[in-house]
Amino acid sequence: MPNLMDNFILFDKSNLKGYLNKRTAESKLGEQIKKLTTISSIYDQLKDLDVSYVIFGINENAGVFAHNGNSGTYDIWEETLKVLLNTQSNPFTPAKKVLILGHFDFKNYEKKLEKLEPKKKKDQIKARKYVSKIDIEVSYLVYQIVKAGKIPIVIGGGQNNAYGCLKGSALGFQKPINAINFDIQADFNKEDGRHSSNSFSYAFSEGFLNKYFIFGMHESYILESNLATLNKLNEIEFNTFDAFNRKELKFKQELKRASEFICDDSFGIEIDCKSIQHASGSQSNPSGFNLNKVRKFITYFGQKPNASYLHISEGFINEDKPSNPIGKVISYLITDFIKAHEIK
Repeated sequence: MPNLMDNFILFDKSNLKGYLNKRTAESKLGEQIKKLTTISSIYDQLKDLDVSYVIFGINENAGVFAHNGNSGTYDIWEETLKVLLNTQSNPFTPAKKVLILGHFDFKNYEKKLEKLEPKKKKDQIKARKYVSKIDIEVSYLVYQIVKAGKIPIVIGGGQNNAYGCLKGSALGFQKPINAINFDIQADFNKEDGRHSSNSFSYAFSEGFLNKYFIFGMHESYILESNLATLNKLNEIEFNTFDAFNRKELKFKQELKRASEFICDDSFGIEIDCKSIQHASGSQSNPSGFNLNKVRKFITYFGQKPNASYLHISEGFINEDKPSNPIGKVISYLITDFIKAHEIK
């Protein structure tokens, strides 16, 4: 059996120096967070370590590519670290309870994707096989973290990695878990090979996902076949951004409704950055909830005792515009979640 951490790069002191901007009389989060010295025996190291949150990244474009989407999710981890590690460490942010573990770097698949055409069916099939292999590694690591009693915070890649988060968590808890997904789509497409738009349908059919709430879907992007499935299943509830926009729904009331549906048991929080207005510069959705609304969402659900993981995906890098805000957006959401969970 291959080593399931072969594609993982441990975060260490040398990495930290490349990101940290020290200033006199300031204490940065990067100076206070915990790190491991070896990638072996992750579970044994974590279970006895005095941390609550384990943050790791996923560098991959395969999931988005496999669904004929725009690549650009590969470098989100690095963009996030540039901001997160330079956040102020103070009584509001318990940096010493945070471990930066490192990141998966699936560059071997990236090189293969460069030779493929996303619109060709045979190339999509190849890409979907790569996604299935990524699933195995991500779910294994999430399982180790959850089994050790810690909360994974997973950054980067496509929404395909929700499957690994759900499977790994379910295996760690030895039961299916619930999920809430802040997203413009349900990602409940048919099971036709793994990609970024069927994580939840696969996890549900395989028994890793129990109850599922989709928050803020855009009505213009809901597949008719998906809608029929969502309306048929008692384990799924949702609302739409358009209904908020028409003032048919109120944000606070929908937070409460979603909470009553999924928060009675362990649940994961999923954030698709496409749902955040202007989150990724020119790659962003021009319409959607603003960042302040998403921060309120994270804070509300982060305070729930059963909040079991946070996964932020589908952030895009525009290489032509280096001032892309996505790193700062994700950093806000990570620290909001940690602060909220500390005062639960």
